[in-house]
Amino acid sequence: MMFAIGTWILLFAISLTEADRKWDYEPLSIVTTTSDPNKLGIEGKIERLGRGDFGLTITLEWKYDATEETMVEAVAYRSSSGEESDYKLLPWVIPKQSFYEYLDTHYKDVVIKNLGNCSNLPQFEGKFQPPFPQGTYKLNKCKVDGEGLPEIAPPGFYKIIFTKSGPDQPTWGLTAVFKVTNKLF
Repeated sequence: MMFAIGTWILLFAISLTEADRKWDYEPLSIVTTTSDPNKLGIEGKIERLGRGDFGLTITLEWKYDATEETMVEAVAYRSSSGEESDYKLLPWVIPKQSFYEYLDTHYKDVVIKNLGNCSNLPQFEGKFQPPFPQGTYKLNKCKVDGEGLPEIAPPGFYKIIFTKSGPDQPTWGLTAVFKVTNKLF
């Protein structure tokens, strides 16, 4: 679900930290995919909120039941130049894991902490109790404050690829590209 958008955040989550981030970001592109729009519809866009200020808006229409076999994974790449041939795989990943494991860790610890206030994503305390509710989920002009993300990220271009799949379920995900710069103050 909106996990996809929040996932670009998650990929930076090698370790959780309470410190302020020393980087700023600008979303450059977001491309969403779904193998079956009748079961999972997803649309995303970047919205300009002001000068140098951007937010992510995503709508996810979740119309199927996730199971214990539903899997999530994400990978991140970094490029100094932004050229496609310059991207190198980073160790910041969400290894392939069950959707419910993802909900109890990365989703709760990073996605909700950064995107919960600008979305209607399901929120819960303790361990997630299936089933995941079907419905329409919206992120509305979301900006990431960096909670749960590394304090330092090298400047450059970051490409995050999030994928979710399972037997007899749609395969869906997103690819997002961000420009990361050092925070000036």
